[in-house]
Amino acid sequence: MSHGARVIVGVSGSLNSLTALHRAVGEARAQQAVLVPVLAWTPVGGELSYRAHPCPPLLRAWETAARARLERAFEEAFGGFPVGVEVEPLVIRGDAGPALVHVADRPGDLLVISTGRQGSLQRFLHGSVGRYCLAHARCPVVAVPPSALYTDLRQISRAVDLRELSHAA
Repeated sequence: MSHGARVIVGVSGSLNSLTALHRAVGEARAQQAVLVPVLAWTPVGGELSYRAHPCPPLLRAWETAARARLERAFEEAFGGFPVGVEVEPLVIRGDAGPALVHVADRPGDLLVISTGRQGSLQRFLHGSVGRYCLAHARCPVVAVPPSALYTDLRQISRAVDLRELSHAA
C-alpha cells in the first residue's frame, strides 16, 4: 500500500453511489491505497427533532441500519468486500457533504463522489452533496457521473408508466 494514500467514497446504496464505489475501488487498486467508504446518516426527522425527543435505543437501531446499508452496498456492487483492497468502512452520524470533507483531510487523499441527480425535495432538504464537496474539499475530488444503465432506466421509466403494465397483466 502507498504510504498514507486513501480513497474516500460516499456510499448511500443508490445506483449512482454504487457506480462511484466501483470507480473508487479501481482508484484504490491503481494507487495501492486504502479504500474508505463513508455512509453518513442522520436521525429520522433530523437532529433538532432527535434532540427534542432523544431515544438512545432508537439511535442505536438507526446506526445499526446504516452499517447494514453500507455492507449491503458492497454485497450489491461486488458480492462482498473487494479482494486485494484494504477497506476501512466508516459510518458517520451527520450530513453527507460535511462528513466526507471532514474524512478526506490528509495529504494524498482522493475523494470520489457520485453526481447523480436527486429529487428537488431531497436537494432542498439536504443540499447537493457533490457541490458541497467540490466547494469545500481540501483534496482532489473525482465526480462520477451516473452509469449508462441509470440513464437508460430513467428514460424507460419516463416513457412507460409501469402501473399501466401491471393492470394489463
